[in-house]
Amino acid sequence: MAITAALVKELRERTGAGMMDCKKALTETNGDLDKAVDLLREKGLAAAAKKAGRIAAEGVVTSYIHGGGRIGVLVEINCETDFVAKTGDFQALAKDIAMQIAASNPAYLNREEVPAEVIEHEKAVLLEQAKQEAEEDVKNGRKPKPAAVLEKMVNGRIEKFYKENCLLEQVFIKDGDKTITDVINENIAKIGENINVRRFVRYGLGEGLEKRNDDFVAEVMASVGK
Repeated sequence: MAITAALVKELRERTGAGMMDCKKALTETNGDLDKAVDLLREKGLAAAAKKAGRIAAEGVVTSYIHGGGRIGVLVEINCETDFVAKTGDFQALAKDIAMQIAASNPAYLNREEVPAEVIEHEKAVLLEQAKQEAEEDVKNGRKPKPAAVLEKMVNGRIEKFYKENCLLEQVFIKDGDKTITDVINENIAKIGENINVRRFVRYGLGEGLEKRNDDFVAEVMASVGK
């Protein structure tokens, strides 16, 4: 049975599990939604949704310094108890997220933080791009794209904007099959407490000044495991 995006979305809404975990569960159960729910529950991955509303006021502020002080990150990760905050699993998660911020430089924590005016500006720019692409198609003898198609193109690119600029929607630098939200949910299931990323700040040496363009993502990834 084909595993559709709608089916994955429904399973995520019912369990709160990560997208890739939902897709894998549906694949293993041949698209049977109820069996997929049971499978995720057995693995503990559906537990994340139940813990999401619990107060997480403990945790750590973790730092990550890269390149001899060229990039610095501070991130606050919250959990429910001081005991969990001191565990190796939680500390490793906090360090991974700090490294993610250093490498991928997100502008926002989640899509709700993106100001409406920023999205409106992006939409205007993307719509103009889509129109220019449509004009090129006509010049090359292709059929003109209707307004509905242009709108769909813009909406798709806005989703890409969120995934590139919002930390919780970014692809995890250590595993391209997971987002940061997926990684957090897996740790909620594993650790047994609600976990939240509250805030972060990233500094780059000489930001705003003219300098050579370094591939910080490659550098950070090269340092993983050292």
